Amino acid sequence: MLRHRLTALVAALSLVPALAVVSVVSASADAARVDPPAPPTAVEQAPPRPAYTASIKITEHGIPHITAKSFGGLGFGSGYAAADASICTLVDTVLTGRGQRSLYLGPTKRYDDQVTLEASNLQVDAFVTDLRNRRVVERLLASKAGPGQEARAMVRGYVAGINKWLRTNTVTDPACKGAGYLKPNAKPIDLWYGVYLANLLASAGVFVKEIVDADPPTPGEPGLPELPVRAADVDREALLKGLGRDPESAFGSNATAVGATSTSTRRGMLLGNPHFPWRGRYHFTQQHLTIPGKYDVAGASLIGSPVVNIGWNKNVAWSHTVSTAYRFTPYEYPTVGPTTYTTESGPRQLEHRVVKVRVKRADGSVGTVTEDLYRTAQGYVIDAPALLMPWGPTSLWAIRDANGEQLRTIDTFLNMGKARNVRDLLRRQDKGGGMPWVNTTAADRFGYVLYADHSVVPHVTNEMAAACMTPVGRVLNQVAGLPGLNGALAESSCAWGTDADAQRPGIFGPQNLPSVVRRDWVMNANDSYWLPNDKVRLEGFDQIIGCERCQRTMRTRMVSQYVLDRLKKGRETPLSFRRHEHENRLRTAEVMRAGGALDEVCEATGETKACAVLRKWDGRSRTTSVGTHIFEAFVERLPAVPLGLAESVWRVPFSADDPLNTPRDLNSDNPEVVAAMSDAIASLRAQKVPLDATWGSLQVAGDRGAPPIPLGGGTGDSVGNANALASRNPIQNADRLRAITYGSSHIQAISFLDGGRVDARTILTYSQYENPRSRWSADQTRLFGKGRWVRFAWTDAQIRKDLVRAFVLRS
Repeated sequence: MLRHRLTALVAALSLVPALAVVSVVSASADAARVDPPAPPTAVEQAPPRPAYTASIKITEHGIPHITAKSFGGLGFGSGYAAADASICTLVDTVLTGRGQRSLYLGPTKRYDDQVTLEASNLQVDAFVTDLRNRRVVERLLASKAGPGQEARAMVRGYVAGINKWLRTNTVTDPACKGAGYLKPNAKPIDLWYGVYLANLLASAGVFVKEIVDADPPTPGEPGLPELPVRAADVDREALLKGLGRDPESAFGSNATAVGATSTSTRRGMLLGNPHFPWRGRYHFTQQHLTIPGKYDVAGASLIGSPVVNIGWNKNVAWSHTVSTAYRFTPYEYPTVGPTTYTTESGPRQLEHRVVKVRVKRADGSVGTVTEDLYRTAQGYVIDAPALLMPWGPTSLWAIRDANGEQLRTIDTFLNMGKARNVRDLLRRQDKGGGMPWVNTTAADRFGYVLYADHSVVPHVTNEMAAACMTPVGRVLNQVAGLPGLNGALAESSCAWGTDADAQRPGIFGPQNLPSVVRRDWVMNANDSYWLPNDKVRLEGFDQIIGCERCQRTMRTRMVSQYVLDRLKKGRETPLSFRRHEHENRLRTAEVMRAGGALDEVCEATGETKACAVLRKWDGRSRTTSVGTHIFEAFVERLPAVPLGLAESVWRVPFSADDPLNTPRDLNSDNPEVVAAMSDAIASLRAQKVPLDATWGSLQVAGDRGAPPIPLGGGTGDSVGNANALASRNPIQNADRLRAITYGSSHIQAISFLDGGRVDARTILTYSQYENPRSRWSADQTRLFGKGRWVRFAWTDAQIRKDLVRAFVLRS
């Protein structure tokens, strides 16, 4: 079908006014109209600029402790500190929220958020510009699905802090030094659009290319689906990847909470480790926010977030893991023409949106590129033949996005910081209704622990899905667990339902979402909610949230095994619990070595030297381990399915009655298994990697400016490493076997002690400051590589002891 030929278009462009414009056109060319303006909001009315004051104390490792008298003041200090640590990424995030990447960085360059969105600047800008022209965020700010006053105040203050930093500091980071967009002119609405885009990370954000490039079918390019369309013949791994769930590079995390019956302190403890990018807008910075007598919370925040996303207060600690629930549903609509779709009330024309994006030409001048987007009443039309959802001659697909209908994320995290215990934490989370795409695992001072997937999920029951799925929609559901619904009935019997306790229409309420409060222990490592510990089964929930009685990854099994093995010896202590992070056990290796099976496989290859290394290997991924690289290469080459290794690898298959111990027993008689070992050894030789090399000589830091710091940890789901690390387009040290740019990030081990005390140990694996010239750009990375922790300064006395710098910031 017709695609956008950027070169020809850009050559014909001319200068246009600064504001992007949009017209909304029906399929008939003479039916143009302009969107009515959204109701005015407090943000748009630009009240007089408030005066902000914040006290900022910087402790070791560049960690800011921000004290203010108001939430606006907290935001002010937070924005200033975030700019000091990550100005290039922070301003890039503002630029993205404005839809101006093409204007400053060029339309053809790629934007990669390092998680789910990878598209050209032009595609991103076209999508964002249409959101802004439709005034999506402005309308949410004016609605009941919008933020409260404290969250608004924090965002206004945060933006004022960014602008203050830009007015009073010189950018020295080589990544953006001298860039034309480094101006102190950020506005709250820019940040709100940034927050909104983060909400769409696991939904519409996955389909930006497919939305912007969607064109009506033509006789020459009819948009036929890519065959086959039978579930048995669909490439499940490719489909999951296209839906933002790439099994080979899933974004995720681990979190474990142990309660009173399992701890030496008789109080709660939390070990949280989000596995997220080491660069870009989805990396963390650490901060501590205090309004004396009112608010006191510390932890880590994603770039562009004034609030703590993962952290603790004096009574509760929490972390997050990416949930298996879908945030959207595709609707398939029968068509009676290229741009006319069928509804119960009769044929309806697609909304045709013409978006003009300002771009920087190759010669440095500025022009415009026009893009066409299309919408049904439910959402954007996509054209994704490879995902079984083409814009074809007889039907088209559009996406309804539950997270596109809310702007309560900042409120949710802000109010979680006020929690008194784990039940109060969940109540506050539910009241906000803005947990976009993650589970919550928490522990409190009183010995209770929580696991919950109370995230934003479309209200699609199993019964409704069964009645509403189209034939291709059933294939999507069988292969990927995503029901494709009948768009002709999208406003009646196939519309999303609403629970009585839901925070807004179209989503499940807390009573129909999984959670459990215990006094022993709970965990999650990105598998579904079904198995929060070895004794508990959460069942009877709708499939769109996740699977039940389904196989766990080896990483889930490893995270659980750490606790199970410790409890055989005695209760978890603060020391034993945090040690799990750096034990670097590999559950897959432990299972495969049972009965000598792994050695049998190696011996069958005849590779004497490699097998001698593997026999002596400690079975870990420590920096000093010798043989880890052979095992990693072996597992990488085994027959696999999206969830893990194929059944043929094992003698004992998965059993839902024994999910933490199956599958097991490596099938050493399978020639494919032996071939995988032979190929692994041959590959290492071809790369001239010594078979007796230490893991730390091969796996090193790979983020910008990082020296080759040896790192423990390794591949997560298939190899079974809880300390999951990955190499994705490394910037530094690409000559090493694995230069790490992704995985373990803000790790926190929080133990509640008697007398109101909190033992807070953290590590930010890639360090607090992005600028390689900063002394805090690699210091925590070195500690992480050595398996050490930062004792986070929590009390006033601890802050005084670790103080590096203190100042009062005024607007």
